[in-house]
Amino acid sequence: EALAMHEMNPPHTKHYCESVWDVDPLQVTQGKPVGLAWFSPDCKHFSKAKGAAPKCSKIRALAWVTLRWVAKVKPRILFLENVEEFESWGPLNKKSQKTGLPCPKNKGRTFKSFVNALKRHGYKVEWREIRACDYGAPTIRKRLFLIARCDGQPIVWPEPTHGPEGSGLLPYKTAADCID
Repeated sequence: EALAMHEMNPPHTKHYCESVWDVDPLQVTQGKPVGLAWFSPDCKHFSKAKGAAPKCSKIRALAWVTLRWVAKVKPRILFLENVEEFESWGPLNKKSQKTGLPCPKNKGRTFKSFVNALKRHGYKVEWREIRACDYGAPTIRKRLFLIARCDGQPIVWPEPTHGPEGSGLLPYKTAADCID
């Protein structure tokens, strides 16, 4: 149902119903330059809303597919969006392989390795937490956004468009504004 809806909106999008690891970036892009690539790897293993469910190292590693695209087609700009806790991405505790708990002493180590890998490919990398309400969405939810560029241009973050009363910005939207 989701693909059917997406095929209508936008209609010219190609869909690949397979593992992201099985998709060949060179074949998908047909050798054409890639101006922008957006990555939103599974976040449930990083989110504080996950509960105590065991972690899966394969799902936790999905962000690494970004480096495959970087190595094969080198997008000029790439975005990666995830939960704010993604910055704490680190290895799982070997002592608790059955439960798959993250190793507290290595918190953030894998994230730093990921950023360093992008830099080794010639990217300038920045990341920050952004609250969707500051840009007009009716939620206070925070997300981590990473931007990487390899074209020599500066990374420019958008200025907030919405804010509290008296801020000179548009007023925050609430869920009540959307509910009929």
